[in-house]
Amino acid sequence: MSTQQLRLRIQTKSGHKLLEGLFLASTVGKLKEVIADCTNITKNKIKIRQGYPPKVIDISNETAELSSLPFRSGDTLIVEEDESINASTNPGVSNSQHDERLDTLLHHQLEEGASGILTRKVVPADNSCLFTSVHLVMNDGAYDSAASPILREVIAGIVSKDPTTYSEAMLGKPNNAYCRWIRDKNSWGGGIELSILSQYYNTEIAVVDTQSGRVDRFGEDKNYEERVFLIYDGIHYDSLIYESIDQTGPVRTKFSIHNAVILAQALELASEAKSIRQFTDVEGFSLRCSTCQAPLRGQREATEHAKATGHVDFGEY
Repeated sequence: MSTQQLRLRIQTKSGHKLLEGLFLASTVGKLKEVIADCTNITKNKIKIRQGYPPKVIDISNETAELSSLPFRSGDTLIVEEDESINASTNPGVSNSQHDERLDTLLHHQLEEGASGILTRKVVPADNSCLFTSVHLVMNDGAYDSAASPILREVIAGIVSKDPTTYSEAMLGKPNNAYCRWIRDKNSWGGGIELSILSQYYNTEIAVVDTQSGRVDRFGEDKNYEERVFLIYDGIHYDSLIYESIDQTGPVRTKFSIHNAVILAQALELASEAKSIRQFTDVEGFSLRCSTCQAPLRGQREATEHAKATGHVDFGEY
């Protein structure tokens, strides 16, 4: 049985609270008990929504482990009272004792300097997650659905003005072809684009890989003073943001490059995601070229096929 702790926070009408005592092997029933203890919602009327856009999570099987649910350590869950369900005649344990324990926990964390928590800010999986996530962390956590085409255009402009640096050898395709490609909303970003955006914002971009636990630091040789964090699961990028536990402080997305505590929290989130296999094996999944229907295996074959044919539209099957 896994003893990996699961760090979750809930958002209710009365505010935000941190859940304690939960692990990947904890049951859904235990989750309901913890939520009921720190809210005014009885256990049988709890409704949880999560994601973007928020979707209702099935928590009817109280014996199921939390590892079976789509929760990631660091997530914030939206908790509501389901008015369609009759209230239980037995409201259960009073909230007062648990509130005291929660207050003690928060006070201890504030005293130790851990006044907040690093969390994953999920962005839409629309082939532009890298650009959306970068814009979000560079703008204090503000999500902008229109940011992706702007950053694509920024990259295309930088590349087109410097064909010597951004040559075919570097880009894998002619400079002008790359510029057309990166402007396409269906083209995925990667290392080249992260490197360019790091220089554009004069900020180091650290990408934590959930499968390997590796941290790739774009701009680490530029002596930038600040660093932002993304988390990558092999297919999708999300941003990492720092929020105060009691919601009194502002969201933070930029940190000193010397801040080892934030780096450790980012690595911890990646480790927790790996422990419940929240990553995609990009070298093992099956693809098909949408242009010529050629079957391919993994990212490497897709990249080689794109270089040989110029085809860049792939689908998983």
